[in-house]
Amino acid sequence: MKQKDYLKDISHIKDIMNRSSRFISLSGLSGIFAGIYAITGALIAYFFIFPEPGENLYLHSWNFKAIIGLLLAVAVLSIITASLLTSRKAKKNNEKIWDVTTYRLLINFLIPLVTGGIYILIKLSSQQYGLTASLMLIFYGLSLVNASKFTIGNIKYLGYAEIIAGLFCAMFPGLGFWFWVVGFGVFHIIYGTLMWIKER
Repeated sequence: MKQKDYLKDISHIKDIMNRSSRFISLSGLSGIFAGIYAITGALIAYFFIFPEPGENLYLHSWNFKAIIGLLLAVAVLSIITASLLTSRKAKKNNEKIWDVTTYRLLINFLIPLVTGGIYILIKLSSQQYGLTASLMLIFYGLSLVNASKFTIGNIKYLGYAEIIAGLFCAMFPGLGFWFWVVGFGVFHIIYGTLMWIKER
């Protein structure tokens, strides 16, 4: 009986140490909303912003600027939603959200993401659009995997899925838009739903 108690105490201590060195898992709802925002943005771009067949997309054209603005809007909405829902989850579970671990997570997430963003902008400035969707998926996936060691949730699997989608997207650049929708939209909704079910 005492041995069982010792094992239980050791497991409890390991759990506390694990949680103290890792960020709380993101809210599953935030992933669902991020996916919805991405799909909504993609539909707006597809029906209202994309150039007509035979019309080229240029760096300084209105539709290119509109697409960039739409991408930024999706990103900002996703970040705000994730922050609000994760803060609410942390408060509910009496957990801290801003500490040293949080800053480590953000740094490890942002290094690949910012590097990828700058690289994509360099390619776009040369009017090279072909692999944009692929690069976005790959660098985002790398960011998730790199930051996953500081979070309790299984976000690394979402990262792996994004990287794989990005590589397939590079193989079929003509389908870049649809891979982007699947990666940033469908995958987020699936991951968020699984996390949300697990939280309940």
